[in-house]
Amino acid sequence: MTKYEEVKNGIIFPSGEKNEAYAQYFIGQSYLKTLIADPEINVGVGNVTFEPGCRNNWHIHHDGYQLLLVTGGEGWYQEEGKKAQFLQAGDVIVTHDGVKHWHGAAKDSWFEHLAITAGTPEWLEPVSDEVYDKLEKGAD
Repeated sequence: MTKYEEVKNGIIFPSGEKNEAYAQYFIGQSYLKTLIADPEINVGVGNVTFEPGCRNNWHIHHDGYQLLLVTGGEGWYQEEGKKAQFLQAGDVIVTHDGVKHWHGAAKDSWFEHLAITAGTPEWLEPVSDEVYDKLEKGAD
């Protein structure tokens, strides 16, 4: 059974269109609704929605940061060399400049967060099924 299916319609902000622009950096389907894209400021804000099992590749934000405000569903966040964190609505993640990390939905749940991002992303390798599946099996 899939949990939090209401997330696919957007909890607070619309879920947006299929995230084709960044599809190569995701395993599974995500959706993106850009909320702020003002060329006069170096911060973008988007509502990112993940289908169950969807996750982005490992990545780093250079000369910036990323703030994640979880608005719905269940998901994961992990920084390189640290244990993955289980995420639910209301959780807040601060990713500092230069930190390698990934985030995405739990295997059986839709997931949604606002991403407040500054700087330039460097997209890296996918999160392997082996690593991801172990997280799910070890969930509390």
